[in-house]
Amino acid sequence: MLTIASLLCARLSGGIAGIMTIGHCAAVAIPETSAQTPDASAYPTADATLGEVLFPNESSMAEQISLAIEDTIRRDYAPGSARRDAHPKAHGCVKAEFAVAASLPKSLVHGVFIPGTTYSAWIRFSNGNKDATRADIKGDARGMAIKLLDVPGKKLLDAVDQATTQDFILISHPVFFANDPNRYLSLIRDGSSGGVFATLRIPFDLGFRGLMIARKTASKTISNPLQTRYWSTVPYQLGVGDDRQAVKYSVRSCAATLDPIPKKPGNDYLRGALRASLETGDACMEFLVQPRTSPRMGVEDVMTEWDESDAPSYPVASIRIPRQTFDTPEQNAFCEALSFNPWHALPAHKPLGVMNRLRKVIYERISQVRHAMNAVGMRSAIPLESATALSTASPPQAIAVPPRHGRIRSP
Repeated sequence: MLTIASLLCARLSGGIAGIMTIGHCAAVAIPETSAQTPDASAYPTADATLGEVLFPNESSMAEQISLAIEDTIRRDYAPGSARRDAHPKAHGCVKAEFAVAASLPKSLVHGVFIPGTTYSAWIRFSNGNKDATRADIKGDARGMAIKLLDVPGKKLLDAVDQATTQDFILISHPVFFANDPNRYLSLIRDGSSGGVFATLRIPFDLGFRGLMIARKTASKTISNPLQTRYWSTVPYQLGVGDDRQAVKYSVRSCAATLDPIPKKPGNDYLRGALRASLETGDACMEFLVQPRTSPRMGVEDVMTEWDESDAPSYPVASIRIPRQTFDTPEQNAFCEALSFNPWHALPAHKPLGVMNRLRKVIYERISQVRHAMNAVGMRSAIPLESATALSTASPPQAIAVPPRHGRIRSP
């Protein structure tokens, strides 16, 4: 899910796996742009009003990062077995209801946040580390990806502009370990090379602050995916036009109780905890929006947390995950084929900042590569079907992967 270079993260103690794919240095100011749906074939433009700036050669770096990750996937997986480059281990995909509050402040009523509206949804819980067989008890970033269904309106990506879904991607840490695409590119290359000297360069790629964030992100142990706090880490636009603003998202459990971690946890105890919770009853979580309250809360700086004492988070929706049986071969296969992307979104929820701009290129490329290697199409605009219906549905069309060295048009 932020995806991070799980290849690199596996080398850090605990391995931080991937929230996203990608950060900040000396930036160049960009003229103000209107909040229009961008051309998906071009690199995203920057919204100066909300504080976005483009780095020199940013689109070229996005391309180089995506190709480096692609090379790693092709190296590590045979055709038919390609996994996500980050967050490959799922604890399960569950059906849910996303119910927007009956009353909200006017400033928050944008996009899907229409008071009283309820959406069906799929939610995927995951571990971030590149190793899908890694024991859950080991520290890691934990992911939560939400796909709302039956969301009307043209979406940001032209390839799926008529899709009826809206994605939100979150992890279990409020900040990311890199702000600078140059540094991030070096990190990806060193993390994927496997060489001794390249490995030794990783702490220098991260820098002291980035290394501390990476270690903290990768050290988290949890007892149940339903009882964990998740953050978007990166900012998003809320609204369009003159009243658009920068916000961050988070999700928390409705209850304050925490299950104890098992004394002898199995390799996949988080899947077991999720299964046990939903076998006995419904689960409840809250979706929160945190509006920016100061220009000092930069949209390009994802290494600094927006303190909730200065910028409160507001519950805008409740997430009900009904009692269900989700751990079936059919539903697990469907889960593996699902595609999540922060740019699968309405213009009112446009991703902001350099990390999100890089993600647009990287998520699309890597998802296409993975699905093409596995000879399946990407499931994004999908109905909320039963596991039985999913198992008998016609498979989606296989997709073509762009040329290995295809170029990305700059604005």
